[in-house]
Amino acid sequence: DHHLSSDDLGAEAFKNVQAEATGRLVMEAAEHLGVQLTEKMATPLYAAIATDTGWYRFPSTTSQTYRFAAQLIDAGAKPAAIYNALYEQDTLGRMKLRGAILSRILVELEGRLAYTHVLLEDFEKTGSLPSDTEDAINMLLAIAGTQVAVIFVELPGKAFKISFRSRSSVDFSKLAEQFAGGGHKAAAGATMTGSLADVQPRVLDAVRVAMR
Repeated sequence: DHHLSSDDLGAEAFKNVQAEATGRLVMEAAEHLGVQLTEKMATPLYAAIATDTGWYRFPSTTSQTYRFAAQLIDAGAKPAAIYNALYEQDTLGRMKLRGAILSRILVELEGRLAYTHVLLEDFEKTGSLPSDTEDAINMLLAIAGTQVAVIFVELPGKAFKISFRSRSSVDFSKLAEQFAGGGHKAAAGATMTGSLADVQPRVLDAVRVAMR
């Protein structure tokens, strides 16, 4: 694991919060054990490192990250094919859902905070799946001037999954812990029970205070 906060899963933990990706930790373990990387190993490891670093855009990316990527390419990973499989195979439903997400964006704090939400009924209306909300939050951060993005995704059983992304100095792993969540400083999340009217104001109030 490379998160600042994490679940207590398993009897032993292999953790380095300085690592930019869990895939890097797996690579280091494989190297320590003398495992020879194959294409079947290199492909998911490349995907793990690339996605955890936002395809090498996030500040956590270092020159060592690129060296790990080079090793994986040498072992048979194909970056273009991996990117295509992950990001260029969208369904029509996923694209329609993104339209709904974009149409609900609200901004505050002179444009520094942007947020939106997804309801269960949106999946049925657009023919999409809950997994189609993945990475949607990054569309909010693409707005010029936005420092923090928050998305509320409704779950079955009267609950919401809240995701945070940030370019600010605020530690969102700590903010998420206020709601029994966790993650990274710049990318965190939590799950809360209640309606949107209950959950959203509580979360946004905490975000506003943190961004002052």
